[in-house]
Amino acid sequence: MRTTGRQILSATGLAFVLGAVPAQADASELSAGIGLGWIQAGTATRLAVSPHAGISWRIKSNILLHVHDLLSVVPPIQIGGAGVYNSAMVALGVGWKNGDFSVGPSFAIYYMPACGSVLCGHVAGMAAGAHAQTTAYVAGPLGVSVSANVDWIGGSSLVLPGYVSVLVVAGPVLRWSVK
Repeated sequence: MRTTGRQILSATGLAFVLGAVPAQADASELSAGIGLGWIQAGTATRLAVSPHAGISWRIKSNILLHVHDLLSVVPPIQIGGAGVYNSAMVALGVGWKNGDFSVGPSFAIYYMPACGSVLCGHVAGMAAGAHAQTTAYVAGPLGVSVSANVDWIGGSSLVLPGYVSVLVVAGPVLRWSVK
């Protein structure tokens, strides 16, 4: 079996995140949900359906460390066809009994349709950026979550003249507490 640089980098990142979580964290929460919103890369805005999952650790009474994964699917019902945009995030946040807010860096892998001012096509690659998420729990473990990502898409491309993608989704979320 061959080990690639990406696998080593991923394992190193995971070890760093797990090593940063204090062993004496008060509690952890698992959350999962699905969001509906839009993604924009280039000049066209597209519908995005985004299942997501995350885990958070309460470091202090109201300080949280979040690890999220947000898989956004661009349905094939739009001009340009289907696409996928997967973002992984590590974020610090503030939590309270019925909600939380977190911000942090993100890393995305994508293959999706995009349009510039003249050309349309599919773009693929990796991007670094920033993530923000807020969640309000309105009925026990059931809540509403809003996520926003801004990622820098590097390289030179006639399809993506702006070098930025923006993703905003909102939808229901469910959480489980582990003590």
